[in-house]
Amino acid sequence: MDASELGTDQQMDLSVIIVNWNVRDLLAACVDSVLRFTRPSLETEVIVVDNASHDGSPNMIRQRFPSVHLLANTENKGFAGGNNQGLRAATGRYLALLNPDTEVRGDALGTLVDFLAATPNAGMVGPRLIHSDGSFQHSAFRFPTLAMAFFDFFPLHHRLIHSRLNGRYPRRLYDAGVPFPIDHPLGACMVLRREVIEQVGLLDEGFFMYCEEIDWAMRVRKAGWGIYCVPAAEVVHHVGQSTRQSRDEMFVTLWRSRYRLFEKYYGPAYRWLVRRIVRLGMAREVARVRRALRRGEMSRTEAQSRLSACRLVASL
Repeated sequence: MDASELGTDQQMDLSVIIVNWNVRDLLAACVDSVLRFTRPSLETEVIVVDNASHDGSPNMIRQRFPSVHLLANTENKGFAGGNNQGLRAATGRYLALLNPDTEVRGDALGTLVDFLAATPNAGMVGPRLIHSDGSFQHSAFRFPTLAMAFFDFFPLHHRLIHSRLNGRYPRRLYDAGVPFPIDHPLGACMVLRREVIEQVGLLDEGFFMYCEEIDWAMRVRKAGWGIYCVPAAEVVHHVGQSTRQSRDEMFVTLWRSRYRLFEKYYGPAYRWLVRRIVRLGMAREVARVRRALRRGEMSRTEAQSRLSACRLVASL
């Protein structure tokens, strides 16, 4: 997390860091969108950090995008570790973290940089995200609450799932097209000032995957910077293409990361209560999986994997 590790040789306006794991075709589309659509007057470098993919991603980058700075790892360093590696190599005044399952539309990254340049108190920004079919996707969230943990397992009504109670911002704010303050953007795309990272430090590599952007945003807010969503910047997010390759393992990783976040920022009463909610949720999921197995709606292998994940999460 040491900010002194951030590269100091500032040569570019914007550094775009993309951490990839086994999504070669999506990565190609992502890099192509950045190179094609980011305005020429914004001096931009693209840094791809490949986390030991076995699908030919590094060779694809070398062959199709020779101008891209490729850092090919021999082991998976996770989202935080990979992005920190890219940040250390970056030379931009502004630094963008972009998931490989995204595609920028138009000059989205330039729009985010423009907002940061024009808004002195803004330290971190995110775009409006949309699904592959162009439909609405929540792009910004409030910091975690007990209600949000409850809705993860007990979705009482679809309106509540998309409400403030579940950490969502109303769609009308996105549709208005005006930047609005948020707690944190989704980690699929976010842009920060270099001086903010120098002040608050790099991503916490104790988070292998998930919650690292929430932790970062909490540190940015604590340091006095504003965080915004800028709906005029639009980015397609294909959602979870890397993590779905090992869904149950990632489910366990998600809750390990959440508990790490709670240990850092939340009190003992909150942590006690959230564990009770999670254990109730895991008991409910175990019952659902067993029913599905009996009805032949799930294979034994799939059921065993899911049950093992539930037991691990319940024991955390």
